[in-house]
Amino acid sequence: MKKNYLVLALAVILAFTASASEPIDGEKKEVKTEESTVTWKAYKVTGSHTGTVNLIDGALMFDEGKLSGGNFTVDMASLISTDLEGEYKGKLEGHLKSDDFFGVATHPTSSLVFTSVEASGKNSYEVTGDLTIKGTTKPITFDISIYGSKATATMKIDRAEYDVRYGSGSFFDNLGDKTIYDEFDMVVDLVF
Repeated sequence: MKKNYLVLALAVILAFTASASEPIDGEKKEVKTEESTVTWKAYKVTGSHTGTVNLIDGALMFDEGKLSGGNFTVDMASLISTDLEGEYKGKLEGHLKSDDFFGVATHPTSSLVFTSVEASGKNSYEVTGDLTIKGTTKPITFDISIYGSKATATMKIDRAEYDVRYGSGSFFDNLGDKTIYDEFDMVVDLVF
């Protein structure tokens, strides 16, 4: 019986020592999705449209107070237009969710995983990450600023890289004033 207690005590001490000597990877700060916003703006020859999309989850990683990583998932079904009302709003939202654009029924989420983070100023970082839209993953580089428990990033995304072709001058000729530009902007305001 004493032998069993001795083995148990030794196992507890070894387990504690092993876990205490492992390095701490950093601090993970969960994003408050209800307080955070993701807005988009897309451009066409005759104007632009704006809207929002909701975060499902997200987190930023910090190491010694410096940003070191992050990951986010967006609910593509929550994609809405904020510059239209009524019938036209519904038509645009339905079209954006269709296979012509983001194919939300097949691809209900998009994601971003940071792959490198470099400090570029006191509260600023240049981030490179893997952005996945419609099942296609491509690298993207953008700047992010962090102040207290808030972060802001602005991204230019080229939809053609993610096989979002509708109305794109990169894929179709002679679209004239029906051309929709490939690049769209996203502004992300995070609270964590």
